[in-house]
Amino acid sequence: MPRTPSSEAPRPVAPARPRRLELQLSPPDNRRLANLCGALDDNLRQIETAYDVAIARRGETLTLHGELAKIHAARNALQAFYRRADQPLTVEDLQLGLIELAKQDATSPAAPTLLTRRTELHGRTPRQNEYLRAIQSHDITFGLGPAGTGKTYLAVACAVDAFEREQVQRIILTRPAVEAGERLGFLPGDLTQKVDPYLRPLYDALYDLMGFDRVAKMFERQCIEIAPLAFMRGRTLSNAFIILDEAQNTTPEQMKMFLTRIGIGSRAVVTGDLTQIDLPRGHKSGLLDAVKTLSDVRGIAYTQFAKEDVVRHPLVARIVDAYERAAASSSRPEEAR
Repeated sequence: MPRTPSSEAPRPVAPARPRRLELQLSPPDNRRLANLCGALDDNLRQIETAYDVAIARRGETLTLHGELAKIHAARNALQAFYRRADQPLTVEDLQLGLIELAKQDATSPAAPTLLTRRTELHGRTPRQNEYLRAIQSHDITFGLGPAGTGKTYLAVACAVDAFEREQVQRIILTRPAVEAGERLGFLPGDLTQKVDPYLRPLYDALYDLMGFDRVAKMFERQCIEIAPLAFMRGRTLSNAFIILDEAQNTTPEQMKMFLTRIGIGSRAVVTGDLTQIDLPRGHKSGLLDAVKTLSDVRGIAYTQFAKEDVVRHPLVARIVDAYERAAASSSRPEEAR
């Protein structure tokens, strides 16, 4: 019996062929071309990884292979970096520039300007700029999201900016001393020396934004204080910029204690990643509790970062995405066999 048209098997769809595009960089400039490509074309490899394309170079002609949308995006990036390549481009220049290009939005408000040693410091994504504006306009701000989104670094930058503008008299940085798979008791020294490694990211941000010598002098004058959260109990912190980092590892009681330390003329930023809670099983996160409890309280701002806001190596965003997919897959109920 002959098959009717409705019974015919559908024809397989042929996969889209990779496209090819040639880019002639102009105006011709060998020095600018060398700065764009980097040593052994390392900068081109960074762009290949970011856009999932292949780039071949012959003189000032670059040939791009890949999906149509991706090679057009890579072409725009190459042209943008070529215009900036009057000086050698570092890995940081490439990675931050790629993030800016991916997040460009002509309708976004201008990025806030911060007074730090890093004069070029600004938000690299629309959500980072939203976070900076929230910190500058609210007494308490929560920054939530995965690693690499700039939650802590930008909060420290805002603290330095507020101090430089004489809006606050001191900077106080704190975080809970909760082990991530290790035990404090195995570390040498007294309590202060034991918790010091947990506060190291805060030191690093300060040194980068103010310089080692200036930070050391401010510690001597007690204009900067870094301490574990347990040291905050019983204090009232006035005219200060206070940052609570790794807040997902606080208990609800600790979070309440911290938020009630804030005095007149102070501003607080609470940062954390609810996917990296290191509390013992059965203990509720104070950050999760605070977000739910304080959601209707006026004067508190919330910024929820996503993997698109990661400003580290381009692979970090892909790693975060892979873990999110794995978590979503494991949370689904098993299909009936």
